[in-house]
Amino acid sequence: MRIPFQPKQSLGQNFLQDPNMAEKIVGTLTAPLGAHVVEVGAGTGVLTERLAQRHETLTAIEIDERAVAALRERVPGVDVRTEDVRETDWAALADAKGGPLHVISNTPYYLTSPILFALLRQRQHLAEAVLTMQREVAERIVAEPRTKAYGILSVLLQLFADPEKCFTVPPQVFSPQPDVTSAVVRLTFGPDAAPDDLPFDDVRRYVRAAFNQRRKMLRNSLSAWTKEQDVGFPNDWGRKRAEALTPQEFATLARHLNAHADPAPGV
Repeated sequence: MRIPFQPKQSLGQNFLQDPNMAEKIVGTLTAPLGAHVVEVGAGTGVLTERLAQRHETLTAIEIDERAVAALRERVPGVDVRTEDVRETDWAALADAKGGPLHVISNTPYYLTSPILFALLRQRQHLAEAVLTMQREVAERIVAEPRTKAYGILSVLLQLFADPEKCFTVPPQVFSPQPDVTSAVVRLTFGPDAAPDDLPFDDVRRYVRAAFNQRRKMLRNSLSAWTKEQDVGFPNDWGRKRAEALTPQEFATLARHLNAHADPAPGV
């Protein structure tokens, strides 16, 4: 299919063109009959058209007004919204559509982290998310402790969701072709996938501080909450580096710091 307008590099537009890959990505979504699906960055509608054939309630979010016009012509029955996904109120959308929502996106690379963090913050309104992203980021999300790829995304996504790297996507299926290989990741949300007693932003604060100085021991990287406030570490974790703790151990550490330290020092 010919792209009806010139892709904008500033919007990270690499449009999926291969119909077989589009079917494979859409088939990764596990949304049951009657569920509401939200596509982020719908672009020219290659995924949208296939999603509309499977799901009666579908919302497409797209920031490029040229793409919005093309979508409304191609899939006239779909609720197409001109919107920056970074400003999407997932709670309001879920309430309006009778959520929880099933999200799918061929994600612009530069928006991957902002979208992931937005979904995690409002995860109680979501059932799942199927996201196409740079393979390197996908590998970081599912990385094991004590590996080079293990970091902030690994801990937060594994703690507050159930992530699965599904398959890789070659650059040849996009137009224009990106310089890297992509991968599809499915995130499953729900009460069993996250600790309900830990605010996401609290955990993110500690995890970021720990991994921003990942070569230091935790007693140094988290000193703003421990040394300066005379708070000790459980299980002698102060002698370990961030990469040594599992996501669940970070949750235990976050609970400890929330209970014994000022939760918002100048960090």
